[in-house]
Amino acid sequence: MAGPSGSGKSHLGERLGWTVLRLDDFYRDGDAAGLPRSDLGIVDWDHPGSWDAEAALTAIRELTATGTTEVPVYDIATSRRTGTHTVTCDGRFIAEGLFAPDIVAACREAGVLDDAICLARPRLLTFALRLRRDLLEGRKPPLVLVRRGWRLMRADPQVVARAVAAGCRPVSPSAAFADLSAAGRRAG
Repeated sequence: MAGPSGSGKSHLGERLGWTVLRLDDFYRDGDAAGLPRSDLGIVDWDHPGSWDAEAALTAIRELTATGTTEVPVYDIATSRRTGTHTVTCDGRFIAEGLFAPDIVAACREAGVLDDAICLARPRLLTFALRLRRDLLEGRKPPLVLVRRGWRLMRADPQVVARAVAAGCRPVSPSAAFADLSAAGRRAG
């Protein structure tokens, strides 16, 4: 499941009651060599180079094959991995994150992809929900969150277009919930 930051990916997985594999936990540590930088002078966490796609794909394959995988615990406020935890699944699961489109083709080739969707909602709503979440979680200093959030809001159409180009179908969170709920009932 793809979509702009704050589009409701994590929330949708929780509403469905499915196991959620948070692909954002595969970010690289903030002091890792060669991380891309934004023109704000900070690490560009919206650039695929800030993320470990191969480790995420390995986790998806393991979860599909065995029902369990070990994943990093990533602390956004400190920009680093702080440990690991085990994700288990006894049926369907959602792998969700900003960089999900980067592994759609590889998941399809590996036979571990049932569907690829991209959540899309009005940009201003996404901006407000993202800012509220980020402030409540203390992810970064407020001014950084506002400046970055405004930039992300302007980029939302490109995020959705990139996901569609990678094979995701764009849907609203409510349509995605209905589609995935129906798929879960058919599989169950």
